[in-house]
Amino acid sequence: MRTLQSAFALAVPVALTCLCYSCQPAGSSKAADSTQTTVSADSSGKKYLSQPLVSHIHTADPSAHVFNGRIYIYPSHDTATGIPEDDLGSHFDMKDFHILSMDAVGGPVTDHGVALDIKDIPWAGRQLWAPDAAFANGTYYLYFPVKDKKDIFRIGVATSDKPEGPFKAEPAPIPNSYSIDPCVFRDDDGKFYMYFGGIWGGQLQRWNNNKYDSTQGNRKADDLAILPRMAILSPDMKHFGGPVQEVKLLDENGQPYHEKDNDKRFFEAAWMHKYKGKYYFSYSTGDTHNLCYATGDSPYGPFTYKGVILKPVEGWTSHHSIIEKDGKWYLFYHDVQLSGKTYLRNVKVTELHYNEDGAIQTINPSV
Repeated sequence: MRTLQSAFALAVPVALTCLCYSCQPAGSSKAADSTQTTVSADSSGKKYLSQPLVSHIHTADPSAHVFNGRIYIYPSHDTATGIPEDDLGSHFDMKDFHILSMDAVGGPVTDHGVALDIKDIPWAGRQLWAPDAAFANGTYYLYFPVKDKKDIFRIGVATSDKPEGPFKAEPAPIPNSYSIDPCVFRDDDGKFYMYFGGIWGGQLQRWNNNKYDSTQGNRKADDLAILPRMAILSPDMKHFGGPVQEVKLLDENGQPYHEKDNDKRFFEAAWMHKYKGKYYFSYSTGDTHNLCYATGDSPYGPFTYKGVILKPVEGWTSHHSIIEKDGKWYLFYHDVQLSGKTYLRNVKVTELHYNEDGAIQTINPSV
């Protein structure tokens, strides 16, 4: 376990930041307010809305939750593996998970060390991608996508008696699970739902009627856009309690999107939260780099597009989570401020604001 100074207050060149940070004792300087804006980040004059939560490791795809009054963040752990970059994300070859936590946004961040290693997942092959977590039955559940021995993405689950782990993986993936980016949402009635899927490297385009076809490629411009998936979870939290279904995502006129509508259609990074009785389904548009959201009246959808939450960040990918803590709402996201490389990202957080009508105010990650 390692307690780290939040990097929000840093306003020096990135290279110097990393060097100095590694030489300082843990928690040796005061944490700054994470919601401050336009902080100078590097010698090029770039300015960012917020600063990385940690800089001793590279983190991405943050799934944040409040457990026992404390914020826990379940991110991907980026490392440089030397694999060439491609459109399938082969260069994202993660090997383990580190869980971060903090009492409040802007406070010191604790890295709890390795919570789960790919070598301890019996069925795993490679690429341990973006996770999520949930608490039920007195147990903490960590959900993760990883390619199996046949190089097909499945979703696994691991358990722990502590939110920071360590976690023990089940011997097999969740039956009938596939693709990437699981998000587990607990509704007010105590039922849990999993939302998942990602196209291109996430292999969702290869699944039709829940059957895998390795010959299926990406959709063409005039084809209907591929839809995300969801399923209710069983009481044991280790199985689907019903069939995997498509999540209908519609435009303002009630029409489905086509692949050419790639500034609004679903690509990956599903997240669900609830605000004033409405269900907010948010996601990344991938190759156009927006974080968008749509709303509905049921966890099953349909969801109607409403707008952009976060404009494109520095770096190719965008992946997020949204939580409420102490009466404020927060958006966790990532960019590549520390490295400048698409596969070495850093997690950030900023405050999220709603208009009176429930619309989310669009956030610009840089100035």
